[in-house]
Order: sequence, then C-alpha cells, then structure tokens
Amino acid sequence: MKKLLFTIFGCAALFALTTTDVKAQNYKTGVGLGIDFGDGATLVGPSLRHHFSRHGAVQGEVLFGGNSTFIQAFLQYNTPIKGAEGLDFYAGGGPSLQLYDGGSSFYLVPMAGLDYKIKGAPLAIALDWRPRIYLGDNGSDFSAGRFGLGFRYTF
Repeated sequence: MKKLLFTIFGCAALFALTTTDVKAQNYKTGVGLGIDFGDGATLVGPSLRHHFSRHGAVQGEVLFGGNSTFIQAFLQYNTPIKGAEGLDFYAGGGPSLQLYDGGSSFYLVPMAGLDYKIKGAPLAIALDWRPRIYLGDNGSDFSAGRFGLGFRYTF
C-alpha cells in the first residue's frame, strides 16, 4: 500500500516539475499553511500548491494532529469563475497516508473548493470540502465532514 502511494505521488510530482506551460493562472506556486478540520482531529502543517497548466495543479501537504502525521497529495482541475477576478473553482483528489504509533491507514480524498489570489499581494486563500474514504484491512469507511483551509505565499 505504501509503495503504491509513493509511486502515485512520485509520478504526480515528476509530471508537475517537468511541465512548464503555464498561461494565465492566478499564480504558479504557493507555499504556506494547510489546515484540515471537521469530524475528528484538526490537522495543521506545511502545504505546497503548484500549477503546471492553466487548469492543472498539484498540492502536497504534511499535516500533524491527533497523535498522527498525514501525508497527502492531490491532483486538481482549476477553472476561473467569470466576473470574480482572482477566484478559481477546483476539483480533484488523491491519496492520504496516516502514520501513527504502531501503524498506518490509507485514505482516498476527493475535494472541491475555491482558491482566491489577493490582487496586488502575493497571498492566496483556499477553502475546500474534502471527505475521506478509508480503505483498509478492516473494511472501509466514509467521513463527509472534513474541510481544508490554506493560506499561501505565492510566486
């Protein structure tokens, strides 16, 4: 399971780093703080979002909370919202690996949200809905009440 996660994350990262055709997006790369909250523990940690095309982005997070570490990687489709300069809608998802004392858990995390680049400032704010689908030896589970919040310095 871990090998699959790292393979998926590695392929997405390689694709993002080798693709340089970025046109008319609000920003190319944002680095900052990610917060994952809702049902269960609140998770906080570093977050990186990189646009590899106008409509494509990858996002990676390493979040801490609830005596666990979560490593998450998302592939996202972005589109501007007409009449709202700097505001994009995005949808996508990816794997999430939870590491805790004595074990690990694997989740699939679909997401949909809004990303706003503040005009005249190198800052972006994102808010998304990210339900979790647990896949493990003991069956599966679905948690709809999870959300993400990101504050990023953009360049």
